[in-house]
Amino acid sequence: MIDHQFIINKFGFLGSDFFDEMQKHAIIDTIKAKTEIIREGQKIRYVPFLIKGSIKVYSLNDGRELIYYYVRPDDSCLMTFASIFGDYTSKVYAIAEEDSEVLLIPASVLHNWLIRFPEINKLFYHEYDKRFTDVMNMVNEAVFHRLDKRILSYVKQQISLTGNNPIKLTHREIASNLGTSREVVSRVLKKMENEGEVVQTRDGIQILANENVRTI
Repeated sequence: MIDHQFIINKFGFLGSDFFDEMQKHAIIDTIKAKTEIIREGQKIRYVPFLIKGSIKVYSLNDGRELIYYYVRPDDSCLMTFASIFGDYTSKVYAIAEEDSEVLLIPASVLHNWLIRFPEINKLFYHEYDKRFTDVMNMVNEAVFHRLDKRILSYVKQQISLTGNNPIKLTHREIASNLGTSREVVSRVLKKMENEGEVVQTRDGIQILANENVRTI
């Protein structure tokens, strides 16, 4: 069933004719946590708009992940959106970080809408601005920040995404997402624990109250 309120909030500025088109072509789908949505080289059939949940967009190099950004509720995946201007082939991987609900628009239909409803380009530029900022932040962290700061930032980011503190994260998962080894992550987290920045328990990794959790 189409979420009318989501469509109105996201696309209402495009008018009633667009709303009618959305009713004809868009579908709602649910995606279980840890389900791969798209992989590099696959043909893109749909452009997703996230209603609830979280989606991680990343690339792989020698089995290690490089995270570009997270798609959050009310957002779309810029790199999927951008593919409709080319060969409809994905250049990234995307996976649902948690149970998610998405509005799916066929890529070929959206391509046609760009001509019929040119104001939809505002959505593209808005997504571009947000994703460009995310990627620049990622590059700055990778180049200029020490690994301990990157690990702390990543844990805070996951807490902000899920609302869980402590949060269930394995050392291997953190290492994969930050392009390092599990042993290095374990050593850094132990050092941070000794310095009173985090606590590690059976329930996960907890950021202590004196550490601000960044809202993303």
